[in-house]
Amino acid sequence: MRDGVTASCVALPHGPWSRVADFLAERLPKVRRDDWLARMARGEVFDADGQPLAPDAPYRSQTRVYYYRQLDHEAPLAETEQVLFADAHLVVADKPPFMPVTPKGRYVRNSLLVRLRQRLHLPELSPLHRIDRETSGLVVFAVRAQDRHAYQRLFALREVEKTYHAIAPVRDDLTLPRVHRSRLASQDDFFVSHEVPGEPNSETHIALLDRAGARGLYALSPVTGQRHQLRVHLSALGLPIEGDQFYPHVRRGADDDDDRDQPLQLLAQSLRFVDPITGETRHFESQRRLRWPPL
Repeated sequence: MRDGVTASCVALPHGPWSRVADFLAERLPKVRRDDWLARMARGEVFDADGQPLAPDAPYRSQTRVYYYRQLDHEAPLAETEQVLFADAHLVVADKPPFMPVTPKGRYVRNSLLVRLRQRLHLPELSPLHRIDRETSGLVVFAVRAQDRHAYQRLFALREVEKTYHAIAPVRDDLTLPRVHRSRLASQDDFFVSHEVPGEPNSETHIALLDRAGARGLYALSPVTGQRHQLRVHLSALGLPIEGDQFYPHVRRGADDDDDRDQPLQLLAQSLRFVDPITGETRHFESQRRLRWPPL
């Protein structure tokens, strides 16, 4: 790990390459060959033993190479995370919209995970669940690698009570509260999900908390954790969440610039569970707020 960033790994298959740099330039073309050579000259590409590989290092199939993702011009963020809780086992952070939980796309050092590793000096810190980059609110991390499985098991067994808040239109003909179940899958657009025929694999409990004209403040309790589940379910009911750039219609590409003036009005508001390490009941609430009540 370097500056909170874990090394990426690539396996070297059988092939025609004579040098490691030839393989990296062909298989990972987003980094130019000259840049790979410069990284290797700086000692930033390693073999499985942690030894730096020189620019002329010979290619050896059935081995692994490690390198660090880096961005020359990483996009700045307007807001920062807030640490709500930290002990020997858990860290709970309140993240702003547009910040990814883990390094992805245009964000590496400005991902929540890397920022917290650096800020708290916790190299083993790892997220126990994910929320979308556009979504704000609570994210829980395990401090120690040996505790990770016990906490992740809570999420896998659906023993964590999760509540989200969202702002979306109101439909007078829709009976609430209600439970929405459907089968979600990715189709042509790899970064969005769709409801498709078949056995349901997603479930969300939906309630209306408040109303102002044609707009409503909703409480959403997901039982499952499919990609974009809450966004897809509300959109399918004719209640697209305010600021959503992907549902019901894709209005920007996955790599396009964000509209910072129109953040997604979806907040991971609260989490409750029994801590498998300490036996305590944990209850956390976000300090962030959606744009409610309306002006």
